[in-house]
Amino acid sequence: MNAEEKARGLEIATKIAAIVNLFKQQFPDVKADLKPWHNDPDTINLVDPDSIDIGFHFPGWSRKIQSRSILVQIRFHYDEIDKTHKLIGIESAGFNYTGEAWRLSTIENWQLEGKTPPVEEIREKLKYFSRQVFELFQN
Repeated sequence: MNAEEKARGLEIATKIAAIVNLFKQQFPDVKADLKPWHNDPDTINLVDPDSIDIGFHFPGWSRKIQSRSILVQIRFHYDEIDKTHKLIGIESAGFNYTGEAWRLSTIENWQLEGKTPPVEEIREKLKYFSRQVFELFQN
């Protein structure tokens, strides 16, 4: 779900701002998009209501990153017993003019897959960012 729509309380709005700042620490020239999804009926049916989705757009295509935009989806599971949302993983996907170029998921084995993956330095930055987000939601 669009981060903009999730930012309804001070605690979650603060965490969303922290996520953006953590990403910008790794990629300073990026612009955050808190509303990466359109609100048309077809898109709304595909969006996970228990996720926080943020788009990050670079000023142009990057050879190192192999994309122009990165969609970060922070996925949660609602625990019926204690009535809380628990972070289960982060999915990041890089997009270029042909569509999805690569994907990194922390849900399985933290492997980056795709047709045109970024260089190792960028892979490590993405993994470091993901670890920081996990730490943010553990507190």
